[in-house]
Amino acid sequence: MPNDLDSAERLAIPDFMEDRQSDALERREARIRLAKLEADIAYFQARLELIGEPNSSHRAAQRKLFHLLHKATAKQILDTRRRHTELR
Repeated sequence: MPNDLDSAERLAIPDFMEDRQSDALERREARIRLAKLEADIAYFQARLELIGEPNSSHRAAQRKLFHLLHKATAKQILDTRRRHTELR
């Protein structure tokens, strides 16, 4: 009989330990998502500043698009922070 424990003899990880690990993983993923969204916001703000007052229809369209993207991303940040209150 080998010294290794077979699958029936292995000790199981308690449920509360698995829950803690999955919670930690979820928080980590939420922090990463939040950081990416905040980087997107900074990019959109910079683009809006560079566009300035539009002097052509192309720049007006760009400004409108980046404004909408900025607004949608800000909403995603708020939603993420509401779901994960510990990230505030």
